[in-house]
Order: sequence, then structure tokens, then C-alpha cells
Amino acid sequence: MSLARSARKGLIALILAAFATASSGIAGQDLDARELVRRANDLARGLNSYSTASMQIVRPDWTREMAMKSWSLGTDYYLILITAPARDKGQVFLKRENDMWNWVPRVQRSVKIPPSMMNQSWMGSDFTNNDLVRVDSLVIDYTQEIVGQETVEGHDTYQIELMPLPEAPVVWGRVVLWIAKTEYFMLRAEYYDEDGELINRLTASDVKLMDDREIPTRMVMEDAKKPGHQTIMVTETADFHIDVDEAFFSQQRMRTVR
Repeated sequence: MSLARSARKGLIALILAAFATASSGIAGQDLDARELVRRANDLARGLNSYSTASMQIVRPDWTREMAMKSWSLGTDYYLILITAPARDKGQVFLKRENDMWNWVPRVQRSVKIPPSMMNQSWMGSDFTNNDLVRVDSLVIDYTQEIVGQETVEGHDTYQIELMPLPEAPVVWGRVVLWIAKTEYFMLRAEYYDEDGELINRLTASDVKLMDDREIPTRMVMEDAKKPGHQTIMVTETADFHIDVDEAFFSQQRMRTVR
């Protein structure tokens, strides 16, 4: 065999080997997509957490501001206390496993929120009840697949497409996430309806050290169908390792938490 012919065969073998390596790498990424989404959720939530945050609801002709405290235990227990403004102060939202309640101090009543309302607006914002207390939905109710790579806010990210599982109790027909490759936090999300129309767009920025991790502290949810409609949530403080148990997340606690 001539030297030239041998070299050509060697080059072809090298190209095929490189293609096979690239293909296997993409397949590995597909298999890891679910884990990336889970890590992003765990990073933002922590195992047992406490945080304070502000929320600004922006509309073309008015703006409303709120402040809140929140506690969580795993993915099944959440308690959110509204601390401002005065007219909403003292309202509490509690999630225990699959049930959710709202304590309204003005009428001294606890109202159970039915499953049919979980995808409705939370406190008039562009976030839903699910967005605030059902962060594990993106892991358990959808399939996940890496479909691209992009630089967002200076971070290299994986673009991950989520499609709902059959019979999953979700409102979105498709979700696309941008998750940082090395830090694992989510920097962008797009939510589409069953017809493929973009409904909401979430962007995250202002990465800061909170407790023992760096996370985006500013999240903006925009209504893609209504220009000028957006909600800005800013995390002020966060502790991801608090001492709390299931007993804390009770209807009795809703009446006394401060």
C-alpha cells in the first residue's frame, strides 16, 4: 500500500473516530438533561431554606410592590408570609405535599386552594401558584433534552427543551430552559402553550453569593402577549441550611408566623 493511500485511510479513520466521539458526547448530554434541571432546582431551593424577597408587579399604568419571607423543607413543604404592603401584610400561603392553603388575616380564615387554581396568577403577579411552590414540576412532569448551547449573561449554558408527560397536570405545552454548564443555575426560561405560542419569558441575573452558593438574585417574569406586563422578584437574603421540620408547616403556624 502506498504511503499516500495509507495516510488517506488514516485520516478517514480519524474523522470517523472524532464523529463517533462527538455523537456519544451529545447522547451523554441528553441523558444528563434531567439531572441538570434537578440540580438547578436544588441550587435555588436548598434542602431546608429561609429567604426574604421583594416583588414588584409592573403594568403599563401602575406598579405594586410587596415583600415576603419564605420557608421550605424539601419539595413538599413551603410557607410564604407577606410582610408588606399593609393591606396584604399577614397573608400566608402554605403547601403541604399536594395541598395548598391561603390564610387571610382580614377575615381570619384559611382557604384551601384547589388544584384547578394552581396555574392561576399569584397575588396578581405574572408568577403562578405553581411557580412559587411547585419547583419540582419541571423535573417530574416533563421529559428533558439538551437541544443547544448559548452564552447568557456571560455564562456558557445548555439549552434544554422540556415536553410534558402524557396526563401530567401542567399548563405548558413546552418549556425551554437555559442552565449554566458549570454553576447549574437557570438564567432564562420560556413557557409555551399547547399551540406553540410563547406566553411567558423568565430572565435571571445579578448573581451573588447567598449563604454557601452563588445564585441569580433578580428574576423577571414577562408576559409575552402583553407588552409592559412584568413581575420582578429580588432575593434579599437566603439561608439554605435552616433547622426546620414538617411540624412547622401547619395551618396553626399560618396564624402565628411572623
